[in-house]
Amino acid sequence: MDADNRGWLRCVLGGAVFAVCMAGTTLPTPLYSLYQEKFGFSELTVTVVYAVYAFGVIGMLLLAGNASDTVGRRPVLLWGLGFAAASAVCFLCATGLGWLYAGRLLSGLSAGLFTGAATAYVMDLAPAGGASRATFVATAANMGGLGCGPLLAGVLAQYAPWPLYLPFAVHLALVACSAAVVVWLPETVRERSPLSAVRPSRPALPPQVRTVFTPAAIASFVGFALFGVFTSVSPAFLAESLDVHDHAVSGLIVALAFFASTAGQLAVPRVGVGRSLPVGCATLLAGLALLAGALRWDLLPLVVLSAVVGGAGQGLAFRGALSAVAAASPADRRAAVISALFVVAYGGISVPVIGVGVLTGPLGLEGAGLVFIACMALLVSIAAAYLLRRPVPARP
Repeated sequence: MDADNRGWLRCVLGGAVFAVCMAGTTLPTPLYSLYQEKFGFSELTVTVVYAVYAFGVIGMLLLAGNASDTVGRRPVLLWGLGFAAASAVCFLCATGLGWLYAGRLLSGLSAGLFTGAATAYVMDLAPAGGASRATFVATAANMGGLGCGPLLAGVLAQYAPWPLYLPFAVHLALVACSAAVVVWLPETVRERSPLSAVRPSRPALPPQVRTVFTPAAIASFVGFALFGVFTSVSPAFLAESLDVHDHAVSGLIVALAFFASTAGQLAVPRVGVGRSLPVGCATLLAGLALLAGALRWDLLPLVVLSAVVGGAGQGLAFRGALSAVAAASPADRRAAVISALFVVAYGGISVPVIGVGVLTGPLGLEGAGLVFIACMALLVSIAAAYLLRRPVPARP
């Protein structure tokens, strides 16, 4: 096997490990209704449980977002897989709401370690000259893994026994296989320091990254906010308003949004990095409009279309943002800069999600969703106008 093929094999294996980790973060999505029946909590609690994950991600990114630049990629990924395994164990042992909070927090810590480190690792493993394809592998692994989580859990919950246990047992086995892969893959950080050298850091950007980072961060925030609310409340909307109680269908619709995101990312080379951000924002706006129609008229086809269109818009905007930021970052700061981008992005799936949960009580699920859509539509419109006035440089 020549060096290029060996490099791409390693790159793809790194992406597969990334996907396994991220699948665990969305695995509970179609199961929340079962947990509500078992433990008797409200829709607000569902959104808080979901948001705990985002807080875990942000906290870990701030505490150790640059850890893989210091101690190496592999140790950080193995710690991330350890947190993922601990999260699965919490859900397997869940006898009350506290276990769900603990499981989601550990899942967030795992994702916080993985987002910057695994993205940088996949790009490091690619052969020379393969940065654009490696960026796609990393972002596709991220979003594809997020999509596989609810799909796997939904199918197992609907058609297999032990719906609240089997999905997490399967994921635990996949995590063990992923750890073996990481041990086999080579380390890509040449000058490493001991763990004691890792220091908490606030998001800080090298001067050459700042002009690119602002529009990239705006687009990422909007896209992740849409995903956050769609993922946390769409199963409840499907059950309450559309009488869809099939967990596999619920999981598939959520998965469609993430798979559409992967398709949107694949289109970025054709659209161009510079144009993908404003085009992604415009597509996100169309997805929000479709979701508003679905909420207003209780139409399942519009829910499916909003998942596909909104997901594609998020993919265009997110890969464009990641490509622009990664290209502008110095090699020794790449993981830290990528982690800073994810801090902003995951901010989008915490505050808006809790806001929808709070509004569900007085306004109902439909009213809370429409308020969210109006706010996000305003924000994405401002972001698109900003990007048209100050476009991201069209660097690969």
